[in-house]
Amino acid sequence: MCQSCGFPDIAHGKEVPRRGFMFGAAVTGALSAAGAAHAKARKSRKAESKPEASPPKPENVMAPDAALARLLEGNKRYQRGVAARHDFVAEREALVGGQNPYAAILSCADSRIAPEYAFDSSRGDLFVCRVAGNFVSPENIASFEFAVEVLKTPLLLVLGHESCGAVKSAISSIADKTTLPGHLPYLVTALTPAVKAVAGQPGDELENATKENVRLGVEALKTATPLLSAAVNDKRIKIVGGVYRLENGKVEIFA
Repeated sequence: MCQSCGFPDIAHGKEVPRRGFMFGAAVTGALSAAGAAHAKARKSRKAESKPEASPPKPENVMAPDAALARLLEGNKRYQRGVAARHDFVAEREALVGGQNPYAAILSCADSRIAPEYAFDSSRGDLFVCRVAGNFVSPENIASFEFAVEVLKTPLLLVLGHESCGAVKSAISSIADKTTLPGHLPYLVTALTPAVKAVAGQPGDELENATKENVRLGVEALKTATPLLSAAVNDKRIKIVGGVYRLENGKVEIFA
């Protein structure tokens, strides 16, 4: 038996019969293919059996309604002036590899409005976009698309507040037909639809315009195609609006 070819009575140095050679090659090829398939199957099983990596903050994986309830519970603690204990040192290590915030917030840039404080949250809990007048723009739509599609954030909140200087300036600019200096007219343009929508309505004009601006923001996010609108239709996310009260810190959800 030849140790090289596997056939009997073939002396080394002599020509291997063509028929035997072809048979031997076929066997070798079959064994190689079988070995490759086995290795591939083992690799596939190994990949399937490997557990998925846990999110940085497992407690932030929740349904939209649960996320809203958690947000408002944090606001109640803030109103009472009793904050939960936050271990910022331990959170740093957990968040090095990523983030999975449970809520995304569009807030005014006003220094009196700090969502992380207002909802008594920790690092990695809230994905916050801030701009004077908390109006929806292509930039923050894109940011929220990232939050929803990549970070799997289940809740979006448009947060207005009392005595908003941006809204007040827009009302004055429109009423007086004056042009504000610098880039401020950009804010007026963005807030004009809300101001005009409530013109002539009973009640406080600033309060009415502030709430209308929030309503328009919620609607803009809900109908932002293709990503946010699809997520709303699939009930993967909830989009709500609210107003922050300066006197007591309460956030009132109304849209």
